[in-house]
Order: sequence, then structure tokens, then C-alpha cells
Amino acid sequence: MNPHPNCLSKQARSKLRFGIVGAGAVAQSYMQAFEGCHEAAVVSVADIRAEAACAMAERLRCQSYQDYAKMASDCVLDAVIVCTPPVTHPDICIRFLRNKIHVLCEKPLSITVQQANAMMDTATKAGVRLMMASKFRYVEDVVRARSIVASGVLGDLILCENVFASHVDMTSRWNSIPEISGGGVLIDNGTHSVDLMRFFLGPLAKVHVLEGKRSQGLRVEETAVVFVRSATGVIGSIDLSWVITKQRESYLDIYGSRGALSIGWKQSKHLDYARGEWVVLGNGYNKLLAFRNQIENFSRAIRGEEAPLITDEDALASVSVVEAAYRALRQDQWVPVTGPWSAPDLERTEIARQASA
Repeated sequence: MNPHPNCLSKQARSKLRFGIVGAGAVAQSYMQAFEGCHEAAVVSVADIRAEAACAMAERLRCQSYQDYAKMASDCVLDAVIVCTPPVTHPDICIRFLRNKIHVLCEKPLSITVQQANAMMDTATKAGVRLMMASKFRYVEDVVRARSIVASGVLGDLILCENVFASHVDMTSRWNSIPEISGGGVLIDNGTHSVDLMRFFLGPLAKVHVLEGKRSQGLRVEETAVVFVRSATGVIGSIDLSWVITKQRESYLDIYGSRGALSIGWKQSKHLDYARGEWVVLGNGYNKLLAFRNQIENFSRAIRGEEAPLITDEDALASVSVVEAAYRALRQDQWVPVTGPWSAPDLERTEIARQASA
């Protein structure tokens, strides 16, 4: 997306004025991240729970609202971060976008591709930015690892494995109420997973999903294994669970023909098969730093100073892959990922490649 006409100039170094909609768990992380931000500051918080909005606003020394629509019309804002349940994202985002306020929306951007397109169309017509939040793209180890993959030192990419499996009691959380969340662990943690897969592998062409046993009595999937195939033929596996905890040091492992990467919670490393030894490339996952990096990238994108790390295409593709994953789960078969960001001609491309080999 090109810089918009209402972007602040590069010389205007006053902090951008942000609002936060929703004062739940993820908003608390944003609140802490803003405390070290150079580019932006929070000037208002909105939550239907007035006491929650007041508590966060008191810590941030800013104004609070119980009604986000009132905040949109009454408060002078450059941007907002939407931290509410997925089913509310389209209405809230569109309200701010129409008021020409830039929006950083927590994942998933929406439950359906149709909703996501409507949100993007509104942003385009209003001349403001809409970006999906995806914190793992802003983890420094992930950024370093992507540079290594892009350099080609791993050789041909063969396999990518992601695991987000940790026991959490979801019986009283909105994430497990399908009318609010849009699904279970697949849309919740899985949105991060498919975005990470796309970040390293490019467009995903196909997806297949198997559901595990439900032990918490939820109406949504609690454990799932997702298989993907990229446009270039790389396969990926994703383990998702709210039920089991996998004692793994890494959450993302990438294997190539000449080397491998292991991106971990406390340390990340690179393996050169020829040398046979792992080399440390980073100190692991720093959640607050990732959130802060995301806020600052979004802020500089608003100013027209740098490109957003997460593009419109990334956001729409993320929704499309998850939507396809639910179709695959229902149909118990491989399902193509559709859209201009996908690769519907994968089979034809692969047949042509094999014929020319």
C-alpha cells in the first residue's frame, strides 16, 4: 500500500496519538509495550467494561470510554489498536476507518474473507491504513531467520514445522465460544501459525486439518494438526493444542537441503549440515519487544517512512488460509487456498517442473 495523503511528514516527530479498543489480556501487553515507544503514545482506551477501561487509562494517564464509537467521534486520534474478540473486528475497524483513523487490528483480522475484503475496501476509500497485527513477524530471531532463508544458505527448503501446544483451561474464555471467536485453537493460535508459514515459505496452495480429541468439553476444536503445501512445493506441519503441553525448546523449525533453523523460546540457532554444528543466532522470544517493534513499524508506515512488515495481501491471505483450513477439517481432505495471494496452479506448475527435470 502506498503512503496515504494524510500521512504525517517525516519531519513531524511528535508521537502519534493512539487509542486502544478492548482492555483484555492482549491490550495489557500493548500497554506495557507503549511505555517504551518512541513513535507513539496512548491517549484513550475504550472497553464496554467501564472499570477495565478506567484501570488501564489510569495507568497510561489518558482518557477512558465505555463506547468505542464515542471515542472515535470525540477523541483526536491518529490510530487505534483493536484488541477485541474477532466477531467484533469488522464493525469496530470500519467505524474508525471511516473516521480516517488508521487501524492496527489484532489477529485474526476477521472470521471470513468477505469481511476482510470489506474492511480493506473501507481503508482504501478512506485513504488510511489497516494492518493485521501478527507479533511473531516482529520477533528479532524470526526476522534474522528469514534473512538466512532468503540468502539461500539452507539450500532448497524441504520442511517447516511449527508447534503452539500448551495446556490452558479454556472453559470460561471467549476464545472457545464460536459465536464470538469464530472457532477454536485453529483460528486462535493457528492464525499465527499460517502467517509464520507464509512469512518463510511464501503463498500456501493447499491445506489439510485433522482434529484431536476434545477433553475440555468445548464446542470448538481443542487440538488440531494442520498440514500445508506451499506454492513452491514445500510441506509444513502445524501442531496446535490447548490440551497438551509439548516440552519443546523451539516453536518453529525449518529444514533445507543444506542446513536447518531452530527458532526457540529462549534461544535460536542455525545448523550447517557440512559443518555439523549449531550456531546461535538469537536470544529467543521477547514478547514486549515484539509488540513494541510492531507498534513502531505501524507508526512509521503511517508517517510514510517505511513499508509495513505485514501487507494487505498478508492479512487477507491469513484469513483465507484459516477459512480453507476449516473447510478441510469439515471435509477431511486437502483443500486449495483461493485468492490472488494463493497458488491455484500448483499442480500444473509441479507437473511442468517434473517434465523439464
